[in-house]
Amino acid sequence: MYNPLRLSIERKIPLTDEEWKFVVEKAEFIKLKKNEYLQIQDSNSSYEGFILKGAFKTYILNDNGTESVIFFSFENEWMCDLESFYHQKPTTYNIKAIEDSEILVISKTNKTLLFEQVPKLIQFHIIMVEKANIAIQQRLIDVLNKTSKQRYLEFIEKYSHKVDKINNRNLSSYLGVSHEFLSKIKKRC
Repeated sequence: MYNPLRLSIERKIPLTDEEWKFVVEKAEFIKLKKNEYLQIQDSNSSYEGFILKGAFKTYILNDNGTESVIFFSFENEWMCDLESFYHQKPTTYNIKAIEDSEILVISKTNKTLLFEQVPKLIQFHIIMVEKANIAIQQRLIDVLNKTSKQRYLEFIEKYSHKVDKINNRNLSSYLGVSHEFLSKIKKRC
């Protein structure tokens, strides 16, 4: 069941069976039904997670009660509220399953223990943080410099296998457009 996680790690660093055993001991398996939360905004519960099955949206709930979707995450991807996880601050985001999902999570305490037991995981950690920073920067550049239509087309190209799992409300929030405008974009494409 944990093989996708091992493959993800071993794409960057090799693990012995003993090292892998430490990883498995520190990871927690969680099943979530569609619309269940892994994390709730402003809570003190933050994890680093690897998605085995399913899909999640990471979003904030604005003061006026509307959602702003920051990211979608799918199988074989990592997700984390970075500031909350690494600095033990209240969570910034809600992380909600948008379909029935299975995820492996690790707490900050267990990650620290893993670094002591398997020091080469620090190298993997650095690669993950670099990748997350690049994704955040790219998302910002896209929002600032691309049209809604360009962002939509790139999204459906990148996630063609998952776009049907994302409802129009979530997709329009991610793109920063109204439902009506998203419908117009879809008609033109």
